[in-house]
Amino acid sequence: MKKILSIIILFLSTITVSANDRDIELDKLFLELKKNIPSLSSGIAQQIWMLWSTHPTDQKLTSLLDEGSRLVQDQQLNRAIDVFTEAIELDPNWAEAWNKRATVFYMVGEFQKSQDDIDKVLELEERHFGALAGQGMVNIKLKNYDKAKKSYKKAQEIYPAMKSSKVMIEQIEELIKRQSI
Repeated sequence: MKKILSIIILFLSTITVSANDRDIELDKLFLELKKNIPSLSSGIAQQIWMLWSTHPTDQKLTSLLDEGSRLVQDQQLNRAIDVFTEAIELDPNWAEAWNKRATVFYMVGEFQKSQDDIDKVLELEERHFGALAGQGMVNIKLKNYDKAKKSYKKAQEIYPAMKSSKVMIEQIEELIKRQSI
């Protein structure tokens, strides 16, 4: 019995170390991203996306997320929502599953559902520049221009070389000017 208990404890501690290593790696990557070295920023962002898109402890969930992404590429959006929902139900603390579903909700015009999922993403990973950019897009659709601008500015603080944030902030400022005329 002691041997089985020792194996279980060893297994669980390995998972914790793996998740801790992932968090440490993300912290390092975000520090590098913030340095704003244009020749490196895109590669660093890709590494962050790779970590986000890989479940820290369950390869089956990573495969489920990949399946949902393929469904999105094939324009099978309702099926993709179901797959991402399944991933969320299996691990409600995996920010990227929420982010993927938020993206599809946006694509089908369910802007409030998209915003609700983005709120959950940012609760789980406040540095999620993709979710912040998505939040900006949602708020443009909802005509909440100030909130959209704040989302893009926050994304830009996290990922200074992110070109879309700069472009969108300028476009939102133009929309705000036109509204005030």
